[in-house]
Amino acid sequence: MPVYNSPMSKHMPMGRRTFVGVGGAAALGLPLAAQTSNTAGVKVEKDVVVGKGGDTELHCDIYRPPAGTEKRMALVHFHGGGFARGSKEAISAKVLPITARGYVSIAAQYRLSGVGKWPAQVEDAKTHIRWVRANATRLGIDPKNIAIVGYSAGGHIALYTASEADAQLAACIAFYPATDAKPYAAALLPAGSDEAAIANASPVPHIKEGYPPTVVYHGLSDVTVAPESSQRLLGALRAAKVPSELHTFDGVPHEFDQHPEFAESCASITDFFLERHILHPKTYPPFGPPAGGGGRGPA
Repeated sequence: MPVYNSPMSKHMPMGRRTFVGVGGAAALGLPLAAQTSNTAGVKVEKDVVVGKGGDTELHCDIYRPPAGTEKRMALVHFHGGGFARGSKEAISAKVLPITARGYVSIAAQYRLSGVGKWPAQVEDAKTHIRWVRANATRLGIDPKNIAIVGYSAGGHIALYTASEADAQLAACIAFYPATDAKPYAAALLPAGSDEAAIANASPVPHIKEGYPPTVVYHGLSDVTVAPESSQRLLGALRAAKVPSELHTFDGVPHEFDQHPEFAESCASITDFFLERHILHPKTYPPFGPPAGGGGRGPA
């Protein structure tokens, strides 16, 4: 195991879709190490229409957990790719382990920067969230328990969307998130955007009290998005008194969770985080000497 540190209408139809079963990680050609969770019971509905982003029809893939494991919570996932590339299909293997633990996962499509300029990506994210909430009954989830998950550029979208009051998200999960819009501004933002607009497109300045509980993952050998950016993100979350954690992994690069053992480990940590912050909230007393003890502190 790796080591980590620090702890549209209410009745809108489901839309076009195809239905397939997932016969475990082996069916996806994944190594045996990826089969430690019960992915054999995960079912997938492909290319469900959720609405439109501008002139683009937006689709999602719905991953349903094995029967008997349902936690009635939805996780809406956004892929990476520097805002300019990538697809919902690219995160299939990353979505399976957390789905197998009882969560309904929605792999979402959004407009890439060549199709729609910022904030089109956040608008598309909120379209997916509204659709999930409107279809909560048929998805088998609690409409109050919707979390957002993002990977790299998708992490940026997730973090920003979580700050939007109308999104009403229960939690945010960010994998090696891009937290600064500046490196992507030329392609992502409308022509002529000034420094203030670029800064406003970054998620960190929008973090404030009331932001949803957030867990962040980052590889310490990441040279695509520096791990220090997630450390600064954690600082902003803590300053705003947001329940938050950063888990860093030694010796692994960007997109480290493409390796099944890391996807499994992160799914386990995410499950634990959501259980104690959203599904079964629990607080812990401050440290003190044992009851009836001799008054000795820690060694």
